[in-house]
Amino acid sequence: MKIIGDLFGQVMFLCYELTHNYGITIILFTFITKIILLPISILVQKNSIKMVKMYPEMNRIKVKYLGNKDLASEEEYSLYKRENYHPMLDLIPVILQLVILMGVVDGIRKLNIPDTFFLGLNLNVIPIKNGGISIIIPILAAFSSWLMCFTQNKANVLQSEQSKANKIITLSLSVSLSLYLGLFVSGGVGFYWVVSNLMSIILMYLLNYFINPKNYIDYIDLEKSKKELEELNYFHAQSKAKRSPELISLEKKDYKRFNQFENKQIVFYSEGNGFYKYFKDVIEIMLKKTDIVIHYVTSDPRDEVFHLQNDYFKVYYIGENKLIVLMMKMDADIVVMTMPDLQKYHIKRSMVRNDIEYIYMDHGIGSINLMLRKHALDYFDTIFATNDISYAEIRKQEEIYGLRHKTVLKYGFSLIDNMIKSYNEQPVHINNPRVILIAPSWQKDNLLDLCIDEILEALLGHGYQIILRPHPQYVRHFENKLEVLKNKYVLNNDFILQTDFSSNDTVFNADILITDWSGIAYEYSFTTLKPSLFINTPMKIMNPDYQEIDVTPFDIEIRNRIGISVELDQLDTLPDIISRLLLEDTYSTEALKEMRNKYLYNISSSAEVGAKYLIGRLIEMSKS
Repeated sequence: MKIIGDLFGQVMFLCYELTHNYGITIILFTFITKIILLPISILVQKNSIKMVKMYPEMNRIKVKYLGNKDLASEEEYSLYKRENYHPMLDLIPVILQLVILMGVVDGIRKLNIPDTFFLGLNLNVIPIKNGGISIIIPILAAFSSWLMCFTQNKANVLQSEQSKANKIITLSLSVSLSLYLGLFVSGGVGFYWVVSNLMSIILMYLLNYFINPKNYIDYIDLEKSKKELEELNYFHAQSKAKRSPELISLEKKDYKRFNQFENKQIVFYSEGNGFYKYFKDVIEIMLKKTDIVIHYVTSDPRDEVFHLQNDYFKVYYIGENKLIVLMMKMDADIVVMTMPDLQKYHIKRSMVRNDIEYIYMDHGIGSINLMLRKHALDYFDTIFATNDISYAEIRKQEEIYGLRHKTVLKYGFSLIDNMIKSYNEQPVHINNPRVILIAPSWQKDNLLDLCIDEILEALLGHGYQIILRPHPQYVRHFENKLEVLKNKYVLNNDFILQTDFSSNDTVFNADILITDWSGIAYEYSFTTLKPSLFINTPMKIMNPDYQEIDVTPFDIEIRNRIGISVELDQLDTLPDIISRLLLEDTYSTEALKEMRNKYLYNISSSAEVGAKYLIGRLIEMSKS
């Protein structure tokens, strides 16, 4: 710091030689430092703009991963990396300002100038010691800090987006420190601080003029994303508030009950109500054929499985926070789950047993390489694969990334088995007119958001009954959009908007299904043996590096095997394509049955295969 103080003292002396006025010397010195630091100020301005530009996406990451801070942090880090944003860059001006300030204190102390008066103030005295009129300097220092914070809160690209609480804290600290600084250092240092703050305000407005944030930031989208996050935070807070003492008590009781049960053989974990359907058939076969006690952990206190528990099927409610500890202390032979990313985020492998077999049972038949995050299954021991493509993806991942060899069971998908059974039990249904079911996903850029009007305009008036069945989550989040759509086509007798999901009859009875990248197409075509029509909206990709694995993802390969895919600029051809799907042998019942047998393991018997494996492994473990 001595070197910096000596340097600053020499620069100030040169300024004094030019001006022969102590106050103007400090003004000139401050101006020189601002000019020297201008490139850094420009860099920070651009970095701040980059940060605020990312805010809409960051807000939506918080919406998407509400309650999962680890996953949200990883997504934000990936966003920073993609946008080349450097969080620490904004600290550079603060650090430099402190270094300069300490250098100014030392430089002014060493500056030997006979006349230290400026505008009637002696800038060489310390106000707290000298008192009198010199006390105006710390007051001006505090006021200049307040003015700088006030203008930054209004005009600084980053500071203006901070929360009200952060703004108040920053302002309070800045004013307090400035007042304290002004009292206990010489008046020259306090005067420098006043001039520096005022020049910083001018510089901020100049930067905003020449590098205008409005040219880079979508403030409309920013406000929209803020409202989305505020709404979700409100409902989340309401949800937490509704977590009654009874629920807290239930979780504590179930946590204790789970840990008191010794020698657990198998545990199934369900993320919430509705996931039981993926385990149902396997569990029922195990209960029927063995006396194994099955432990079922759910993070939903209203899960339907609580009505099914008995002496051999024990159900526990464990919320997400308590779940972390429960999983770390897991003591069982086998754990089965549909949740990927084991060991990567909040759900870890057991710390008390290293011989537990963790089994991943997928809740869909799509590509695990495309539709799951990279390395999502690395820490599982066994994978219940649904088809040859999934099997090949797992083996290829092991080869490419040098992963340990997992057990991959050629399992299938019992949910589709059940749908096939239910469908075959129905009487044959012939539609007149033909029924076209539109069932979009609710991911970003889905059919409803991108092109539903174009689809309806292309199809209505061609003798079809058109049923639009949005995803339940879309109905939940975008009720107003659907109401507008309903009112637009309310007078057209060939159009029905269906938001009652209590029955699968609409899905089973439709002649053709239209979707984007929704997995409903596989369930529909493999169950009914009727074709699907795919609209090529932007593809949902969870793993941007999926092409590192030289296996064509199931979701891409299957589109033109069980139907036809259409580009967004070809929607006017939909009537002709539907005619092809209804008439050509390529999409006949027999052709689609052949595709089903090719692309799905163990049709109608997957549950038996899965249960047999689990029972066999538990017997092996009991003998070892």
